[in-house]
Amino acid sequence: MTLGGDVALVTGASRGIGAAIARGLAAAGARVVVGYRTQREGAERVVADIVAGGGAAEAVALDVANAAEVDAVVRDVVARLGKVDVLVNNAGVSADALIVRITDEQWQRVLDVNLKGVFNCTKAVARPMMRARRGRIVNLSSVVGVTGNTGQAAYAAAKAGIIGFTKSTARELASRNVTANVVAPGFIETDMTRTLDADARAMYQTMVPLGRLGRAEDVAAAVTFLAGPGASYITGQVLHINGGMYV
Repeated sequence: MTLGGDVALVTGASRGIGAAIARGLAAAGARVVVGYRTQREGAERVVADIVAGGGAAEAVALDVANAAEVDAVVRDVVARLGKVDVLVNNAGVSADALIVRITDEQWQRVLDVNLKGVFNCTKAVARPMMRARRGRIVNLSSVVGVTGNTGQAAYAAAKAGIIGFTKSTARELASRNVTANVVAPGFIETDMTRTLDADARAMYQTMVPLGRLGRAEDVAAAVTFLAGPGASYITGQVLHINGGMYV
């Protein structure tokens, strides 16, 4: 129970990697605020799973692209629970299209959620964490943020931006004992990858030296480590969870 007594806010936690992160933090003892934008039922299932396992959690509606909404949620969490010890910026969207075909609206939406959302949430928790002189911020990037990918210019730009933003955050908040790190997953088993046909799955697996797609729990384990006391001297770093796809 390395996170016993901690309060953790996880965005985009109604399913997939975010849900696994929420469960992992709860298993380590944190009280988890499960953020969601539209998938209320999914978020409530995650909360129910955590509570059934003896943990503590609650679901909260949160559009990370809306700064005012983010500020209000963080203020409410601090007022009711006393603090935010851990922030995991996981919420994200994609709009895959070639550069010559992507619309301005698609580009802006990806940047607003995936990059501006990280900024909004980090800014909102920074002051309470600085006052407490303690905090852990873990931001989800992607292997695409370091390698790029055809048809994912907007997604890659946002995920690369998260890495630079996190390094700056780490430098700014270090004097107050607040760390900021990045977890960059590769190909992970999610609802999207489970719809791939056998040929597509085989192609992706040949790109991974370990020969398999990752599990959401693989990512959750890394996030839980970075949120815990064992990572107190780690900040500004990128931890790649990709089975050797990017070395």
